[in-house]
Amino acid sequence: MPHKPPTKEELERRKIVGIHEETVTNVSANDFPMTYPGEDHSWDIEAFKRNFRIEFHQNDPFEASFSLIGCDASIANAFRRIMIADIPTLAVETVFINNNTSVIQDEVLAHRLGLIPFKGGREGLHKFLKWWRRPSDESQINNSYYDFNTVLLRLEVRCEHNEDAAPGETDPTKLYKHAHVYARDIEFCPVGRQSRYFSGDDAIAPVNPDILIAKLRPGQEISLTIHMHKGVGSDHAKFSPVATASYRLMPVIQIERPILGADAEKFARCFPRGVIGLEPVTKEEASREGSGYEGHEGELKAVVVDPMRDTVSRECLRHEEFKGKVKLGRRRDHFIFLVESTGQWESDAIFLEAVAHLKKRAQDLEKQVVNMVR
Repeated sequence: MPHKPPTKEELERRKIVGIHEETVTNVSANDFPMTYPGEDHSWDIEAFKRNFRIEFHQNDPFEASFSLIGCDASIANAFRRIMIADIPTLAVETVFINNNTSVIQDEVLAHRLGLIPFKGGREGLHKFLKWWRRPSDESQINNSYYDFNTVLLRLEVRCEHNEDAAPGETDPTKLYKHAHVYARDIEFCPVGRQSRYFSGDDAIAPVNPDILIAKLRPGQEISLTIHMHKGVGSDHAKFSPVATASYRLMPVIQIERPILGADAEKFARCFPRGVIGLEPVTKEEASREGSGYEGHEGELKAVVVDPMRDTVSRECLRHEEFKGKVKLGRRRDHFIFLVESTGQWESDAIFLEAVAHLKKRAQDLEKQVVNMVR
């Protein structure tokens, strides 16, 4: 008996991860050879090109949301890991503390400085600055710092009484000068060719100048020098260009039988706002035999408006009145990404750089495989 090709509905069903009250089903991918008799699911680049697409939902400098549709979880997860750990940024690496009489210990102060995200000219950060390598001979370390691999910063702050403070003033920021030390107090000191790439609006500076570093009182001071280098998040989290890079599968909500009236309102409350809408039953629907809406013209019915907003809490599955009326799931090949940049890269540029990284890795692997079989 010849094998019948699967219908479009069957192919869609295979892509859905079933979400039930207590279990999750159909979790394993099945689009590979020998899964279904008589069907060829071998990977084809032309089919991938036809089915794969990217849709952007939000694209702001610090936050981007987009969907990768038509790819495997291994590809989506590769992009996520590269964005977190493999895209280089500039961050504080070494702090030389000359004097610190604040209440914050030297190592804690250095750690706080290391986690401050900095920004600068795009060309200087991504093309001019190179990697710094620690020399094997520690006595030569001072000879390893150059304008193309090290950025110099200084922080010189001393707290003093404010002679112009009003009598009886109790606010430390008004009573003293430099009572609070902020990220904006860090001074960039260009060396060599750095002034060509990092000047004006492109100067090296904290992304958020209002980050509080320390609190001082009269007589206390902080005097230190900072060396910044390029690094990647796999070495230390301070080098990661993202505050978060995550994805989730696209929720699927299928209303199998009509949900009307008060039940429809209750059903909408089981989901985040905007997921489920309420619409009146039309005359055409009420007159259609077998629709389930017979005799309910004008009543409110529940409809799916925006499943992307859903968190798949399964709340609706807890209620008896919805048993057999709704099915929940997630699309296995639809990944909704959320990328929050720390400021050194724009959020969409981080993803594009991740694509370039993965492409280069694939090319390097191809060369190694070719060399192995020669």
